Amino acid sequence: GKTTIAGTVVSKIAGIAAKEVNGVYSLGGGASRVVGALRERIPGASVNHSQGVSVEVGEKQAAVDIDIVADYGVSITDLANGLRRNVIAAIERMTGLEVTEVNVTVHDVHLEDDDDSSEEAAPARVQ
Repeated sequence: GKTTIAGTVVSKIAGIAAKEVNGVYSLGGGASRVVGALRERIPGASVNHSQGVSVEVGEKQAAVDIDIVADYGVSITDLANGLRRNVIAAIERMTGLEVTEVNVTVHDVHLEDDDDSSEEAAPARVQ
């Protein structure tokens, strides 16, 4: 018989493997992160594990493009190399497809200050 693996399967595997790498704050560029944030606020909505991931899948090979936001202070070169290793290992182990390339685009760097509210970040000057 013949086994066919859909692109959505490969992109979901790649997305989960990418999120496992230390230094990846989130997946996706600006627009996909906004849509993902809105989606997470909808009660009962599922998490989109393939956000920021696009794939091309052939009969025996796959190519992956991943868009990320990196944590500040992480070596982006080391992060990209670790991300490639983890994504390739996960896809090849789970699907048997040969991964020909993993392209990583870093869209932003996340600062911990970005999570703080303005009140917590700056104490009141007048009381």
